[in-house]
Amino acid sequence: MPALVNYGGDDDFYSGGSFYTNSTDLGRLCSISSQVDVYYPPRKRARITAPFVVGETLFEQSKQASIDVLPDECLFEIFKRLRGGRERSSCACVSRHWLMLLISIRKGEYESSKAVKENTDSVSDEDDGYLTRCLEGKKATDMRLAAVAVGTSGHGGLGKLSIRGSSSSSGVTNFGLSAIARGCPSLKALSLWNVPRVGDEGLSEIAKECHLLEKLDLCQCPSFSNKGLIAIAENCPNLTSLSIESCPKIGNEGHQAIGKLCPKLQSVSIKDCLLVGDHGVSSLLSSTSSVLSKVKFQGLNITDFSLAVIGHYGKSVTNLMLSGLENVSEKGFWVMGNAQGLQKLVSLTITSCRGVTDVSLEAMGKGCANLRQMCLRWCCFISDDGLVAFAKSAGSLESLQLEECNRITQSGTIGVLSNCSLKSLTVVKCMGIKDISSEVPLSCCNSLKSLSVRNCPGFGTAGLAVVGRLCPQLQHVDLSGLCGITDAGLLPLLESCEAGLVKVNLSGCLNITDKVVLALTRLHGGTLELLNLDGCRRITDASLMAIAESCVFLSDLDVSRSAVTDSGVAALSRAEQLNLQVLSFSGCSRVSNKSLPSLKKLGKTLLGLNLQHCNSISSRTVELLVETLWKCDILF
Repeated sequence: MPALVNYGGDDDFYSGGSFYTNSTDLGRLCSISSQVDVYYPPRKRARITAPFVVGETLFEQSKQASIDVLPDECLFEIFKRLRGGRERSSCACVSRHWLMLLISIRKGEYESSKAVKENTDSVSDEDDGYLTRCLEGKKATDMRLAAVAVGTSGHGGLGKLSIRGSSSSSGVTNFGLSAIARGCPSLKALSLWNVPRVGDEGLSEIAKECHLLEKLDLCQCPSFSNKGLIAIAENCPNLTSLSIESCPKIGNEGHQAIGKLCPKLQSVSIKDCLLVGDHGVSSLLSSTSSVLSKVKFQGLNITDFSLAVIGHYGKSVTNLMLSGLENVSEKGFWVMGNAQGLQKLVSLTITSCRGVTDVSLEAMGKGCANLRQMCLRWCCFISDDGLVAFAKSAGSLESLQLEECNRITQSGTIGVLSNCSLKSLTVVKCMGIKDISSEVPLSCCNSLKSLSVRNCPGFGTAGLAVVGRLCPQLQHVDLSGLCGITDAGLLPLLESCEAGLVKVNLSGCLNITDKVVLALTRLHGGTLELLNLDGCRRITDASLMAIAESCVFLSDLDVSRSAVTDSGVAALSRAEQLNLQVLSFSGCSRVSNKSLPSLKKLGKTLLGLNLQHCNSISSRTVELLVETLWKCDILF
């Protein structure tokens, strides 16, 4: 092939410059050539045109290379006979015109592809779809897609393509997506975000050529409509995952086609598509009920009818997420629970749905016998009574997360812990959580291993005391953002944890002091792996010294915005048993250049070091650290 491409024609007779230095010798040659044909062997065409000397006149040869005057039809036939991807890539680099011709050839039209199909014993390594490509921002253009289509064919084949468009550039059009379709039939996963100039034509080309497509993700694609989605449904029977977000022209018809023609669909996510209603959702659920396991519906115009369909046909659903369903009432969630179809449901997340009330929540607890994870966000009509009733009916519940459910109080959380075998409880920004001293005997929740109470300003010393009595087997504690807790409230909790704390996050707890850290290292130094003291401004070098002496397995330490100094850093570096991997001194103004030797010593095991906003550390010190700690990512 290189000989063919570089061939310049006219190699029967020599057409270069003169062999002779004067016109007399040239005349002798002309007299001989009138009687005898002089043949010279072929040689490569010179890239610079050679001058002819006739008499005393000099002129330039301006003959055009024959490969450039070939019509596109001839080039098309030549390119079809290229052996593999390497040759095609080389030709694509010659010019944009050649690249355009190459991407016009479908993969099956190459002679090498036909030979593989005819020989059943041959195995092609070009169509397996091993490669992944991601184009973002200004790099997402038609020309780059064309280059990807040609360049990946000989290196395992393109299997996954992700395009993240940008509104500030011309972006990708149907032309670029069509090039991918023709050149990459091995494509199995396609993700298109923010590509307003790509429409049904490009998506239809993908459907027509890429029959192996398994995953399709469309986000902020205003030009796609039901037509493109129907084309996918008709031509891609192997589709297992579908995600559509903010595509205003896609409605019920497209999803009905997916439900009928894609029997292998296992995961579906539809978000902020206002044209999708009950007909689309019900058809999707009822047609794929045997295999569909993950479902997410957010911001759709669906009603109680769709939730009834989910409850009846969702027999294989294991993960269900419902968010922003304004037209679904209490009846819809109640029917979904009582339909008894969600027996395999393991994880349920409900966000900002007014239909979730005490009555409907209890029904969902009873109807989902195997429910293990429950997350409720911005559900303003749930009270303590409904939460406790749900906990009693959901016998398999292991993890509960409550976020901005402001009618839930401390009594509700205590009732949950007393009535089910939770392993993890997370409470975030629940303003109804306030300290209530409880002298009533409480049954221990020995199953709870992880407790996270974040940014609940009413949770304080009394709440910690209750938690300490209720949950003696805690291993993970996250109390970040609780400004009201003090040493007096935290010390009893540390003393009551019998299993040994592994991860402790006290970031933003402004009032705790070194006493807490000294007790923590003394009681749990043998098990502690992560400690976050970010923003604990009363923590000093005494805490770092205690950590250096007692913590054996600590790998992640954050003392950002605290009162530690160079002496504390030096104490850490002297601890032979310490094996820190992540260390943060961000905002510690009293850590200076004097800590350079200590940081170098600590850096032997570090993978990440945060020195941002350390005003006493110079840029030169950071440069020396970067040179020495080449395995460590340093933020400055």
